[in-house]
Amino acid sequence: MADSESPLLKALPPETDYITYLTIIEYNLTQENLPILHKVLQDEKLTTNIGWDLVHLLVPFLPESEQCLQDIARLGNPREVILKVTESLRLIEYELPDDDETVNRIANALGDASDSRARAESTTYPTKTAATTEGEKQPGSSQMVEIPPPLPLAVNQFVALLSMLATLHPRIKTKYPSRFLSTTLQAILASLSNTVSHREEMVLAVIKMTKSFTGVQRPMLPSRKSSGMVRLSTRASARSAPDPEASTTGEVAPEESAMQRKLLQSFVTHVIEEYMLILTSESEDIPGMAWCSRIMEKCQPERTIPGAPTMADRFQSDEKLHGRVDVIGQLATLAQDLKLDDEVLLQTISAVEKTKVGSGQEEDDPPNSADDIPLSRVGSLFLLAARQVSGVLYEPSSKVSSSGVHVSDFDVFPDHQEVLKHCLSTPAQGTGTLGTEPEALIDATLALGLICLEHDAIGEPKTDEQFTEYLQVIALLSSNCPSPNLRGHAHYLTSTVLRSQPDDKVRLAFIRDTLEHCPFENLKVSAVGWIKGETIEANPPAPIAGHTGHAETGTTTSVFATPLALDSLAPYLFPSLEADLLRAPVADAWQTLQLNLSFYLTALNFLFLLLSARHLHRGLEIADMWRDNDVAGSFLQPLRDAEKRFSKGIDEGGELAEERTNGVVAELLLLNETMDRVTKAVRYLNGL
Repeated sequence: MADSESPLLKALPPETDYITYLTIIEYNLTQENLPILHKVLQDEKLTTNIGWDLVHLLVPFLPESEQCLQDIARLGNPREVILKVTESLRLIEYELPDDDETVNRIANALGDASDSRARAESTTYPTKTAATTEGEKQPGSSQMVEIPPPLPLAVNQFVALLSMLATLHPRIKTKYPSRFLSTTLQAILASLSNTVSHREEMVLAVIKMTKSFTGVQRPMLPSRKSSGMVRLSTRASARSAPDPEASTTGEVAPEESAMQRKLLQSFVTHVIEEYMLILTSESEDIPGMAWCSRIMEKCQPERTIPGAPTMADRFQSDEKLHGRVDVIGQLATLAQDLKLDDEVLLQTISAVEKTKVGSGQEEDDPPNSADDIPLSRVGSLFLLAARQVSGVLYEPSSKVSSSGVHVSDFDVFPDHQEVLKHCLSTPAQGTGTLGTEPEALIDATLALGLICLEHDAIGEPKTDEQFTEYLQVIALLSSNCPSPNLRGHAHYLTSTVLRSQPDDKVRLAFIRDTLEHCPFENLKVSAVGWIKGETIEANPPAPIAGHTGHAETGTTTSVFATPLALDSLAPYLFPSLEADLLRAPVADAWQTLQLNLSFYLTALNFLFLLLSARHLHRGLEIADMWRDNDVAGSFLQPLRDAEKRFSKGIDEGGELAEERTNGVVAELLLLNETMDRVTKAVRYLNGL
């Protein structure tokens, strides 16, 4: 049908009224006549009257309908169109229902692609390849360029609607533009929170839109691989119509400007929170941005495994991981452009959360002042961590972060402790969920602590209780966190901060408290490692000239160089095991052994050190400790008898036969061999 015969042209007002014309568009709108509608919408008067009612009709036709939507954004009534755009944002369905209607709609969208090959070409990546410009000039050339895969319809809708908002908001001339901005930003966040994929493309669209609001001209960094978003976010450069309801010439009061900036600052912190908290390791142990691992690789390369791929290498070579770096870098830069400084972020992180009173609808009301607009606490943490990590990874010669704030202004005590208190589920809050928070949140929190260590920014705890509370939180993270990666970094942070305490009695008290009260076997294993390290350092094999370890503080001998430390810890290092492993029913005893085997083996190895290192015997009175705590009778012999009991139980026909595996057999063999080594070392106590 010729364009002149199109109902969209024949029924143009004044042939019909606007309401009738809208009805005709609704019943005749197809993908094929979108170019005709685009021509029609160049009529400013027409678009002003009907544009806002076309938004919901055109959104399902994206990406082909983007040109028409941009016409509406340029020429429609901006106040009315914004209402429709924000409504459409909230109604985007990111997960299509699995029903016949959806299947039929997808099938119709594929058009004539009825055979399997055509359908495959329209739905798989790469969808098609196209000849390059040089190839078109040279017939027969085989040069091709890869066309990016099409984005899902929901993502197309999100990006295109944000592109409209970037055109609409600058057009509104009102005394209080923050009211429109507040509603818009809330709708974007609500929509973004429902997404399950393609978040990088969507967040980059958010960043581009926000820059259009602020007038920032900084170019966006190109991503490694082109995506469908590039085409969608290309806005028409044609003239935009003035606001037909303008109530001001464009001059905005300082208070209103402050509110708009605070709204955008708050928006950025909430966007980074939404993005970061959904990042998962999936099958690999890559928590969030893996900031902790990348910091350690940069600052302590000797701790990396030679020949193994580093986390930095993976973030550089893996497209998906590199996309995370791109997004966070762009968000951090945007926050800097919005004058969001580290001091404000720290205040937000450490602020006491206000209790909301009233109905849940109050949070949707436009703010009355900039002070009424809260930043996201978690988003502020992510942003602060991104800036400080950037100062370590990319500015190694300077102790100044990219935000211009000295790293030395952030210490373990009290700054990092405040971060832990307000951003994680600490024991003081009574939730009992410490370590189960999103991995990206734990990674960011620990990364700030590691940066403090690298810059020797420990600070001074006000009390011993404050010091102990900090260690308890980090130590619990090293035990509870599901990620081995994060557990290792938490353990390093705990051990290093513990060793920074100059008072050896405070260190001893924490080690004893951990051994006595901690229910987690792996944390008790760490405690054995701490006392082992303290013992070795405080008791060198021979006097070392200039030795300045913890053995002496001034003229005072370290408590770890006296019998007091081991005497106080022995009941917990070498506990009585007869009741738990021999008297208990075999199934219960077996479970006890499985839960504590690592601790038993670590304690046995430490005991072997105490027995075989003869220079320790006199100063630490090892013989008295061995005798007074009945280590042989209450700890070593029950373990030996239990090993025999369980070895017999896992044999065919035994009570534990179902538990028998190669791993179990190896564990019992290791336990037996370790006990033999300890038994043979006992002779050193007798001078043999």
